[in-house]
Amino acid sequence: MNSQALLLRRLSSAMAVPSGASLVWSSSSVRIAEAGGRIGVGVAWSRPVSGVRGVHASVGREFEENGGVPSVSGGKGSEYLPPRFSVAPMMDWTDNHYRTLARLISKHAWLYTEMVVADTINHQQDNLDKFLKFPEAQHPIVLQLGGSNPEKLLKASQLASSYEYDEINLNCGCPSDKVAGHGNFGASLMLEPELVGECMAAIAEGSPGTPVTVKCRIGVDNFDSYDLLHKFVSTVSSTSPTQHFIIHARKAILKGLSPAANRSIPPLKYEFVYALIRDFPNLKFTLNGGVVSTHQVNEALHRGAFGVMLGRAAYNYPWGTLGNVDSVVYGDTTPRLTRRQILEKYVEYADAELHKYGHKKPGVRHLVKPLLGLFHAESGAGVWRRAVDDSLRSAETVHALLKETLTVVPDFVLDSPPPIETSPDSLLANLGPLPLAPLYSSFEAFQGVELNSSQFLDSKVQESMNLCSSS
Repeated sequence: MNSQALLLRRLSSAMAVPSGASLVWSSSSVRIAEAGGRIGVGVAWSRPVSGVRGVHASVGREFEENGGVPSVSGGKGSEYLPPRFSVAPMMDWTDNHYRTLARLISKHAWLYTEMVVADTINHQQDNLDKFLKFPEAQHPIVLQLGGSNPEKLLKASQLASSYEYDEINLNCGCPSDKVAGHGNFGASLMLEPELVGECMAAIAEGSPGTPVTVKCRIGVDNFDSYDLLHKFVSTVSSTSPTQHFIIHARKAILKGLSPAANRSIPPLKYEFVYALIRDFPNLKFTLNGGVVSTHQVNEALHRGAFGVMLGRAAYNYPWGTLGNVDSVVYGDTTPRLTRRQILEKYVEYADAELHKYGHKKPGVRHLVKPLLGLFHAESGAGVWRRAVDDSLRSAETVHALLKETLTVVPDFVLDSPPPIETSPDSLLANLGPLPLAPLYSSFEAFQGVELNSSQFLDSKVQESMNLCSSS
């Protein structure tokens, strides 16, 4: 028996790995390191995940042979390229209309719905299309749910399953008092990791075969230590099929800060995200917060993130961000549509949606809203927006509005490719030291263990360490 196999056997015995699970070896699955007088051991184990086809708790980050492009394992999203780039779920912003525009610009970016509250789905069973239906072309797309009651989330995911979203995500990061303060969900859920695990297991049960993910912050109010974040991830991943976490690298301040202020005032701590990547090698982590360009996306990916999520930048200037995603992030150099062509296709969608859900719902103003940043910082952009404001008073269709207003936008703008991004400031230039993994008394689905050098290690583990270091 080789040294790796012997090490895994002895660690399995020493750590009481659960029945039906087995330790797995990879270059990052078992790590033994000493720093600052502390010894760290990181171990992951594998077991089948109930109700999810072809997915194991050890799925982790897999890499294709063509230069390190991570692959998607299991679930409906496996036919698409992985979510190296995704657009954040944003209330009042990432609706069907914006997502249609975004997909016309980028073929590969992963799109998220606005958060849909589980109660809304459960109480609107005769009107589900209004909240859940989307054009087929929007794949790959993720449904974000809001809620904290496992039974309600189970029912909501069952009702949503027929719409065939590529993933279902639970909101554990929204700092709005409308979310966190009423109904005990959003960012406040980070204070109850066991409940989140129950919720995620329920969502997975309700939509078999669909991967489930969590979007969260790095902490809440004064509960913002790395130890607590580590415990949250460990608990949720070990009690549910959740293998992918989208981490906004700021804490949420629930008292005294507005949602807008929560996006800028709490400092970014990317080191917390990269510490999770280090400590949970068999999980996937997407970094969110403060990213404004595809160059910064690639920087974060090269540092080890599974994916990167953009929010406001992708909405406020979609052409400058989404327009470069396919080529810069995914390496797809297939020519994409110009803005003239995008608007021609968007008009077909928009005018078909007019008044679909009753009197003036949606109306021209709502359907034009996602377009307003399409010419951000371009020649004629300000004149065009003023022309749109004037035209909204009388235009009865989106086609009529654009026909009237696009005359002020130069042809070279309408037909030009996305701008080549100037190199922005380094995203990770001020990356702080990665926090050490916390001390645990028992092992969970994955656990980083750190002991003072003077502490006595179990003889079997110590013997295995010696064997590994001498091999």
